[in-house]
Amino acid sequence: MRHRHLNHSRLTLAAIDDIIGRGQWRDWADLRQAARRDPSVLDRIERVCARYERDPHAQRHHFWRLYAGQSRTPS
Repeated sequence: MRHRHLNHSRLTLAAIDDIIGRGQWRDWADLRQAARRDPSVLDRIERVCARYERDPHAQRHHFWRLYAGQSRTPS
């Protein structure tokens, strides 16, 4: 997915926010794979999603915050 206002493919905070907010299934699957390969991506996901903690309409961000948190716990 090409991110608005970005001209690179790194998973910056802005890119993660854009993927979560505007992405489609394939974009989210790619983000999940990146988080599985590099746990520091989970830190960035949590950091992005923390900004939306009090917004009841930010369902995607709430989902990703929970996903990041649960991905850290051993199964």
